[in-house]
Amino acid sequence: MPRFSAGGLMYHYDASIALEELQEDALLPHPVKLRDMILRTQLGPEEAKTLNHEFQDYLTRFGELQGVARGILEKIAAGRRKAL
Repeated sequence: MPRFSAGGLMYHYDASIALEELQEDALLPHPVKLRDMILRTQLGPEEAKTLNHEFQDYLTRFGELQGVARGILEKIAAGRRKAL
């Protein structure tokens, strides 16, 4: 059953909504939410093993990209804002 927030549906327990958001807004689900979606899906042993391997790769890349984003945001935060 999906959970609701002030902004509407929360996608972290519904892979279909997460996929739709990814296609529309290029949002990547947080690894914890993605792991929860995987754990809530009935999988065969081979499929579970494959998904676990793919998830480990996702987790690594997600962390790397967080580091890149942090560096960009730190530089932006240290700069002066343009007058609009």
